[in-house]
Amino acid sequence: MTEIQEWTVARHLDGKPAEILALYRRFIELAEQCGPFTYAVAKTAITLKGSRRGFAGAALHSAFLGGYLDLQRRVTDPRIRSSSPYTKRLFVHQFRITAADQLDEQFAGLLLEAYQVGQGAHLLTPP
Repeated sequence: MTEIQEWTVARHLDGKPAEILALYRRFIELAEQCGPFTYAVAKTAITLKGSRRGFAGAALHSAFLGGYLDLQRRVTDPRIRSSSPYTKRLFVHQFRITAADQLDEQFAGLLLEAYQVGQGAHLLTPP
């Protein structure tokens, strides 16, 4: 019988280039500045969860850090590869980060907005 390996943060990080690991660590630092969260790890991504729901995720690739942010509005930004409605109140934004300077104050602000969604902010306003 084959042993099924559980997906963990460590398993996602294993073998990734140092530059991509540094981007991931910075992404997590920015998320930690927003407040407490937990992880939900799956094969495709490391999801960050607030008290109400997941709000962001990361996927480490060989040449970039990919991921998503759930926001209450559609955002246009060079780091955002696509944006689509997720629910009546939320848009999922797929991002791609290739350099540390892309994880700037503006990105931190978007991550804070997403964190607030994780805390249930989207439930306080009508759709």
